[in-house]
Amino acid sequence: MNLTPKEIVAVLDEYVIGQQNAKKVIAIALRNRMRRLKLSKQLQEDVVPKNILLIGPTGVGKTEIARRLSKTFSLPFIKIEASKYTEVGFVGRDVESMVRDLALASYNLVKKEHKEKLLPEIKERAIHKAALKLMPEPPSGASEEKKEEHKKALEKMKVKILSGDADHLKVEIEFSKSTNENFDTNLPPEVAKIQESFSKILGGLDKKEVKKEVNVKEAISFFESEAAEELVDNEAIKAESLRRTEQEGIIFIDEIDKIAVSSSTSSRQDPSKEGVQRDLLPIVEGSTISTKLGQVNTDHILFIGAGAFHLTKPSDLIPELQGRFPLRVEMESLDENALYDILTKPRNSLLAQYSALLKTEEVEVVFEEDAIRAMAKLAQKANEKTEDIGARRLHTVIEKVMEDISFDADEKAGQKISISNALVNEKLSNIVENIDHARYIL
Repeated sequence: MNLTPKEIVAVLDEYVIGQQNAKKVIAIALRNRMRRLKLSKQLQEDVVPKNILLIGPTGVGKTEIARRLSKTFSLPFIKIEASKYTEVGFVGRDVESMVRDLALASYNLVKKEHKEKLLPEIKERAIHKAALKLMPEPPSGASEEKKEEHKKALEKMKVKILSGDADHLKVEIEFSKSTNENFDTNLPPEVAKIQESFSKILGGLDKKEVKKEVNVKEAISFFESEAAEELVDNEAIKAESLRRTEQEGIIFIDEIDKIAVSSSTSSRQDPSKEGVQRDLLPIVEGSTISTKLGQVNTDHILFIGAGAFHLTKPSDLIPELQGRFPLRVEMESLDENALYDILTKPRNSLLAQYSALLKTEEVEVVFEEDAIRAMAKLAQKANEKTEDIGARRLHTVIEKVMEDISFDADEKAGQKISISNALVNEKLSNIVENIDHARYIL
């Protein structure tokens, strides 16, 4: 990733409406990580990431920004919920497992990249193996003429497989029924290693070669997986994964407000809250965690915390943890215009999604401008009268409008249906006006 902050914001603009402050801060943080890697080794050690705290109501784009970051940029990235961790000594996931999750994400990312680089060779090997299954090698005592004939026939068969003309043919493949490498990130590495050793021993004792008849297309898929495992250098992948985890890793901690303890709470000793903060502190400050890739130092991992903070305040976090999130960004609530933009502007907007879903049933749906405005207005009204759940209200609103059309889609094949302002108001206005109904239905 070598994008400028402006380019990073432009990418996020395609999916997330508004929230320019948040995008700007995150874009600078990502760019600074790239800048840091160009410094001298000595200076790199002293440049620590400035962790970010996103504050704002639900449904305004905090999680969507994180989701798009993970999909768009080739960086080791995980999104976790702070509320699923417990203090050490209690049953549940301990906070160190988030670093193990990040290491696993990095490993999978690097392994995928290595496989893509080797793809031509992997495909070549797979096709060669499939061709040999259809055209077995002549016996060792065969004449040179027979071997030459087989070689030519094998090349012809490879061309046939490549063109798809041999997909229907059946071949027999053999594979071992053994367990794959188990990355259980909830177990301490020492326990995981013992479990893995037992698994290998028991797997070796009970290893069975299974034969199965499949078509050529399925066989090639199997041979590609087999060739990929033979060709990739696992040690190089682990080393690169470890480096990327430490130098480029990002952990997005959602629902961080759920581990804050309000000053009005009588007891502050809660294993799922303040204890989790104390356990989280050394990881955010910088410590060394054991993972299956090796020892991971968290000094230069970027942490992005996010929470609504409607029952608590950022100041309810323990002071040491507050200090580790120096960049605070308050997310804006969504007004009617923002909700309208969310319906229309993103690359895969909600309206585009619904149109595409019904197109699979040969039903063409057209949303009129007035209808879109009405949905945004009614969603905003529902947010004001009940709980403000931001853009998530739009899912409920559209689903209610489209309910009958989706249900009868099979009978409307070949038709063009316009979603009008009148239809939207007919479906929603009475519900929105009646607060009791709105609380349950919207």
